[in-house]
Amino acid sequence: MEDRAPVVIDRSGRDIHAEAARIRARGPVTRIELPGRLAAWSVAGYEEARRVLADPRFSKDPRKHWPPLAEGEVAADFPLIGWVLMDNLTTAHGDDHHRLRKLIVKAFTPRRVEAMRAGIETATAELLDELAAAPGEVIDLKERFAHPLPARVICDLFGVAPGDRARLLRGGEVNVDTTVDAADAAANVEQWHREMQEFVESKRCAPGDDLTSDLIAARDDAARLSDSELVGTLHLLLATGTEPVMNLIANAVRALLTDREQLRLVRQGRVTWDDVIEETLRAEAPVAHLPFRFATEDIELGGVTIARGDPVLVNFAAVGRDRALHGASADDFDVTREERTHLSFGHGIHRCIGMPLARMEARIALSALFERFPDLTPAVAPEEIEPQVTFIMNGVLRLPVRLSATPAPAASR
Repeated sequence: MEDRAPVVIDRSGRDIHAEAARIRARGPVTRIELPGRLAAWSVAGYEEARRVLADPRFSKDPRKHWPPLAEGEVAADFPLIGWVLMDNLTTAHGDDHHRLRKLIVKAFTPRRVEAMRAGIETATAELLDELAAAPGEVIDLKERFAHPLPARVICDLFGVAPGDRARLLRGGEVNVDTTVDAADAAANVEQWHREMQEFVESKRCAPGDDLTSDLIAARDDAARLSDSELVGTLHLLLATGTEPVMNLIANAVRALLTDREQLRLVRQGRVTWDDVIEETLRAEAPVAHLPFRFATEDIELGGVTIARGDPVLVNFAAVGRDRALHGASADDFDVTREERTHLSFGHGIHRCIGMPLARMEARIALSALFERFPDLTPAVAPEEIEPQVTFIMNGVLRLPVRLSATPAPAASR
């Protein structure tokens, strides 16, 4: 029986993996305290997390299954208010979730994703051309490459004009910054919602050849998005199409530059870029600790009882390093590892729709980066790289690197 004081989550995410280890050491399902003094559960074991992700008794809908919200007990300045007020796939359950997913999944079929390959390659090459103009200089690879690449890809898909991208993507950034003051967090949510509504209205007036226009024009009344759902869905897809992919790319680069033996194995052809990507997803899950699910009834899991209405978070950072699955070396980044099973894209009906696109972006980005800059080196010691200021995501604040003094010639395109 869980009777110890809960693990108080560090809202600044100063050491994601140390915190995940403390949680995992207490068992696969552990009591935690979130910002706002909210009691919740963290699911840190692989098998337990897989069960939660696939079990319909764990709902994503706080409006229906989190009593404090339904009863008006959640203050407007609750630090994680954005995660319960969204109206999209992440807060939908049952038939509502199926309806929303059916509309959106059409944008990410294998054929449509493959059709995006040329555009991703072009965007990657153009960003690398910009970097090549500063040979030997120290640059922030996150700011100059890992972020703008997925941001451009997802904004192109949804028809967001270049001049609007910074403000619409900013909402995703502030929603994962768990150090923001509670009142500011509530104001950010309101502003982000208003800006997205304005974007939707602009698309209604001047539709284009993009996914936003397609969603607005959907005529199937059984599946059509409400205005609130449309705004919420765009919030979700723009954010999840940018932030996790950015972290995946940056985390992989950081790992390879920290242990150049791993990079040598890739260059020798002994492992593939897919091996690097899967090991990064396992050992450095881009999303660390994801809110929320809510128990729709009392549920026995991992030796504890999760009561009806209790909030639950899946601790992907802990799950990927579960020793029960990956053994004593679970904390080690090892691209030759045979068992790289992870849940970083989720599981079951909430599995990430954009998974094939994210993998393609990372594969193209990493291979092109190290081909163009074979002598890429870190500009600071590993311990000097600051973490992203959030416990929800697992990334870096900046990734300072020194470019090759003489970049390799650009690949023909």
